Amino acid sequence: MPDITVVYLTLKLASVVTLVLLIIATPLAWWMSQTQSPLKSLIGAMFALPLVLPPTVLGFYLLLLLGPNGPLGSLSEQLGVGRLPFTFTGIVIACVVHTLPFVVQPMQNAFEAIGKRPLEVAMTLRASPWRVFWKVAFPLARPGFFAAAILGFCHTIGEFGVVLMIGGNIPGETRVMSIEIYNHVEALEYGQAHWLAGGMLVFSFVALLIIYSLNDFTKQRLKLCA
Repeated sequence: MPDITVVYLTLKLASVVTLVLLIIATPLAWWMSQTQSPLKSLIGAMFALPLVLPPTVLGFYLLLLLGPNGPLGSLSEQLGVGRLPFTFTGIVIACVVHTLPFVVQPMQNAFEAIGKRPLEVAMTLRASPWRVFWKVAFPLARPGFFAAAILGFCHTIGEFGVVLMIGGNIPGETRVMSIEIYNHVEALEYGQAHWLAGGMLVFSFVALLIIYSLNDFTKQRLKLCA
C-alpha cells in the first residue's frame, strides 16, 4: 500500500502550485492573447523555456537562485522566511516555474479562440476592460481554465527532476510520489512501486479524458457564439 504521508504531501503540493499558477498565469495569458507588442515573442519564449530545458538544468539554476547566495535566497533570509532549498516552499516555487507554460498556453489558446468580435461588441456597449474580461472573455474561456488547472495539477504530481534538485528526498517535507517510486524501484520493491505508478497512470488518463472533453465542449460553444 502507498505511504499516506507521501500521497498527502503530493496532493498538497499540486493543489498549492495549481492555485498559485492560476493567479499568475491568468493575466499573463490574457496579455499574450491580446497584445501586439514586439516583446511578445521574447516574453513568450522566456516563459516557455521550461518546456524544452532538461529538469536538471532548470533545477540547477533554480538552486543557485534560491540558495543562500542567490538573490531570492538572500531576500527570503532577510524577510525572515528562512532557507528555500530542501523545503516545501522551495519545491512549490520550483514547480510553479516548471509548470507555468503548461498552464499559460491552454489559457492563451482559449482566449485567442474567442476572437475579437465578442470583445468589440462589449466595448461598443461601453463596458470597461475589467467588465469585458470577467463578463465576456472569462465565461467563454472557462473550459480552457479548467483544462489548464487539470494540466498544471497533473504535471506537478508527476514532477521528479526539479523537485529532486530543489527539495531532495526528505520524508514528510519534500518526498513526493514520483521520488517515492524511484526509492521503491531502487530498493527493488516493485510491488509498492506498482501501487503508486499504477495510481498515477489511471489518474493521468482520467485527467486527459476530461481535458479532451472540455476541448470538444469549447469548440461547440464557440460555434454557437459565432
